[in-house]
Amino acid sequence: MSAYPVTTAFLSASVILPLMDETVSLSKTVDIILAEASDDVREFIIVVCKRTKPKSIEVATVLTKRLSNRVSIHHQKLPFLGGAIREAFDLARGSHIIMMASDLETDPADVPTLIAEARRRPNAIITASRWRCGGRFEGYSKVKLAANWVFQRAFAVMFGTVLTDMTYGYRLFPTKLVQSIKWEELRHPFLFETIVKPLRLGVEVVEIPSVWKARTEGKSSNTFLSNFAYFRTGLKARFAPKKSLLRS
Repeated sequence: MSAYPVTTAFLSASVILPLMDETVSLSKTVDIILAEASDDVREFIIVVCKRTKPKSIEVATVLTKRLSNRVSIHHQKLPFLGGAIREAFDLARGSHIIMMASDLETDPADVPTLIAEARRRPNAIITASRWRCGGRFEGYSKVKLAANWVFQRAFAVMFGTVLTDMTYGYRLFPTKLVQSIKWEELRHPFLFETIVKPLRLGVEVVEIPSVWKARTEGKSSNTFLSNFAYFRTGLKARFAPKKSLLRS
C-alpha cells in the first residue's frame, strides 16, 4: 500500500506562476501554453507578494480580464518563493500541478510534453532536466555549471536515483501528492525539496530534456549564499522517517 495518495488519471493541469517583476515574459508564458495545450490546462494561478512590481500586477490583472476564470491572482501570506508555491499547491483544482517560472527560464513550449508523460504515468512526477540529452543551459556561468553538475551527481548517488537535474524548478506533480506532503522550505531550496521528499517516499520520477535560458527580464531573487541551504534540505529529507514527510 502506498504511503501517499495515488492518482490514476490526468484530467487537467493547474499552472503556478510566481510573479515579481516579469511583464512581457508572463504574458508570453501564458500565451504559449494556451497555444500548445489549452484544452489540458484548467487554470493559471499567479502568485504575487508585497514586493511584486505594480506593472507586473497590472499585466496579471489584464490576463484575468482576458481569460476570465482561467486566471486567478493569489496574494501570498507565507514569505519568499517557497511560500508562494506552497500556498498555490493548496489552491490548485486540476488533477495535476505544473510548477514553473514566469520569466521564460522554464520553456513553456515543454508543457505539452510534460502533460503527455503525465497521461502515461499519472501517479509520477514529470520533471524537466537541463542535463539530459537534448537539454542544455544558455547563459549559465562555467563555475556555476560545474558546481551544479557535482551537486546533481552527489545527491543522485545519495538517493539511489538516475535523475540528472534535481534542482530545476520545472515540474508536473499529481495534485493529491503535493497536498499530502509536509513542506518546510520557504526560499529557493524549496524547489529541491519538491523532488527529494517524493523520492524518499518512493514516488516515481520521469525526466524530459529541457533548455534553460537566462532571463532577459527582471532580476533573480536567489542569492549565492542561499545555494548552500540545498545541502541541508537534501540531507534532512534523505534520512527523515517517511511518515514524518506527510501531513497529519
